[in-house]
Amino acid sequence: MLNALILLVVVATGALLMWPKLANATLWRAAITPLASIIGSGFLVLGPILNASFGAYAPLVMAILCGAAYLFGAAIRFNIWRLNNKGENRSPSERGLELASAWSLAFAYIISVAYYLNLLGAFAVSLTEVEGHIPAKLVTTATFAIILIVGWTRGFGALERLEEVSVGIKLAIIAGLLFGLAVFFGKTASAGDLVFSAATVSGWQAVALVGGLLVTVQGFETSRYLGAEYSAPTRIKSMKLAQGVSTAIYLVYILLLSFAFAPDALDLSETAIIGLMEVVAPILPILLIVAALSAQFSAAVADTGGAGGLVSELTGGRLAPRAGYVLLAVVGVALTWTASVFEIISYASRAFALYYAIQTLIAAKGAALKGQPVKAVGFVALAGVAVAIVLFGASVE
Repeated sequence: MLNALILLVVVATGALLMWPKLANATLWRAAITPLASIIGSGFLVLGPILNASFGAYAPLVMAILCGAAYLFGAAIRFNIWRLNNKGENRSPSERGLELASAWSLAFAYIISVAYYLNLLGAFAVSLTEVEGHIPAKLVTTATFAIILIVGWTRGFGALERLEEVSVGIKLAIIAGLLFGLAVFFGKTASAGDLVFSAATVSGWQAVALVGGLLVTVQGFETSRYLGAEYSAPTRIKSMKLAQGVSTAIYLVYILLLSFAFAPDALDLSETAIIGLMEVVAPILPILLIVAALSAQFSAAVADTGGAGGLVSELTGGRLAPRAGYVLLAVVGVALTWTASVFEIISYASRAFALYYAIQTLIAAKGAALKGQPVKAVGFVALAGVAVAIVLFGASVE
């Protein structure tokens, strides 16, 4: 019965997302891109990581992560607003920071694709009886090769359409997951079996770990680069909407998970969520693997295209996008065979933190020029937090 109800929720959510009045609404269409990026790969690994590391404090840590992301988003929204103001004159230093920001984003894209495809490899192998990390790494390497060949020979036009489909699939499956978890949580609570576990990390180790998880709530910055499709006010509103919806989903998810499962109930790995959800309902692992494979591949294609395009733009066309694809594949395969998924997550977090540090410095300078000293100081402080993440963000041990 629970399997049937979960499927019903998935289908109903999918139908709602396809409802023309919603699907064609400008604000929602503008919010879908950042929302899909925020609730991406991180959703699959974050729950088990926070539960194993912070126990009953996991929801609080999740709120801190989402709050930090919202503040970084505020800096980017301020920059969107300033760029839209035709009367603004940007200084040479601001333009220099913007160039550095673009390079840092291209670098972050390169690492994030390695993160996506390593998760794809792990979830793909979980469908089989094969064990160990080597088969997953082989799948990841083969996927890098496929993406490179397609990008080099034909471009990503056809593959990019997968992004639109995968967003709806992913959000519908997440709705089914939350429904199943809520039912399981209710049964556990009624039996008096809720878990209140102590944190296993504390102090500086906990702070560094939270910094290393920033990439799991990253993605809102994509609104900054949708200027060709949407106005600045729409992009600002859509980023707030995407961050609000994703925060609500993440908090409910972590709350239900952390009090329904003891940290020692799982063997912490990149696919730990599958084992947990098998306890909730037999259908959930299958749905999660479908969501993982489609989401990871489409996100990797999107970021590969973004990285190649940025490299070409930043070199004034001297390097074609294909050169960016090659660089991305080489770095990605190297990371695949030299680092764990959790280490790659921390590297990606630090790469995006560098991008956020530069964006917040741009916002600070802009606020100072606008005669808003309090806001400028706040942005500088936020840049300091981002720099700390770049230097000290740590991976799960």
